[in-house]
Amino acid sequence: MRKPNIEIFTPSFLQGLKRGPSAILAKDFGTIIAYTEISKDSRVFDAGGGSGFFSLSTARLVKEVVVYERREDFAKIIEYNIKKLGLKNLKLKVKDVFKGIREKNFDLVNLDLPKSHEALPHAYKSLKIGGFISGFLPNVEQAKEFFLTARKLGFKDLKMTETIVREYDVREFGVRPKHFGLLHTAYLVFGKK
Repeated sequence: MRKPNIEIFTPSFLQGLKRGPSAILAKDFGTIIAYTEISKDSRVFDAGGGSGFFSLSTARLVKEVVVYERREDFAKIIEYNIKKLGLKNLKLKVKDVFKGIREKNFDLVNLDLPKSHEALPHAYKSLKIGGFISGFLPNVEQAKEFFLTARKLGFKDLKMTETIVREYDVREFGVRPKHFGLLHTAYLVFGKK
């Protein structure tokens, strides 16, 4: 079976940047932005930066982004991409979120890493009242663990969702879905402090 061309699902400003691990694509990025109500005055924290696509995209919209990436090889990819786009409001730190988050008063904390539920206590402490948590979770077991841990910690308005994109062939006769789409990438879990 042929794989879909991921580039068609990636905004043009991200195309051509260095890639490492899987990246949060536009379909999930848009859902995260919509559910978490961030704006030009928001401060955002991202853990598990990977290629930095979430942080890079978010930095174009908000006041400040801080990203923790514990792997130096991934941090080098993010650093290259930050410089290539010339973003001044994105701070990269080679740190392990599981050891804590030094910075405080975030409007959004995004967690995109294995066992991210274990970082939720740190995320809770670093969020301002009314701030949001989002989890980018590839499998349903991770999403369930994240959701239940968030509930135990006191996060409110918890939601779990998934975004699926399907393009269409538009012809004179016979408009129909294309044979390939970008279906599951991750479950998204949201909560509010």
